[in-house]
Amino acid sequence: MAFQLSVAARNATLAAIETEIGVNPILTISTGSKPADAATANTGTVLATMVLPSDWLGAATSGSIALSGTWQDLSADDSGTAGYFRLHNNAGTECHMQGSISATGAGGDMQLDNTNIATGQQINITTFTITAGGA
Repeated sequence: MAFQLSVAARNATLAAIETEIGVNPILTISTGSKPADAATANTGTVLATMVLPSDWLGAATSGSIALSGTWQDLSADDSGTAGYFRLHNNAGTECHMQGSISATGAGGDMQLDNTNIATGQQINITTFTITAGGA
């Protein structure tokens, strides 16, 4: 049985994600496949670590919410192919979200300007949108 939520309820759910994760969360980009769930330890090599803006998501509209501000790492930590991302609280102690990564336009949960990362390279997140279920 499928349930449906109003647009207002979906928008409120999405706004709660930013509130729970908090201001200036830490985003990591790693090689390989994402762990089984957000509570499982990181896998692969961390290629990039960036602190996101304090208001890192825009306002939820029509049941979707997207990145706000500039999401970038001016100097990658290591070299490799980006496989997944993890979003942590601002202390870096708790992972709240993880997902796939692809190049811009290739359909990943998060999209980068370039998934083949070299140490010291600038990394730009071009697309990140969360769409609430129950439409």
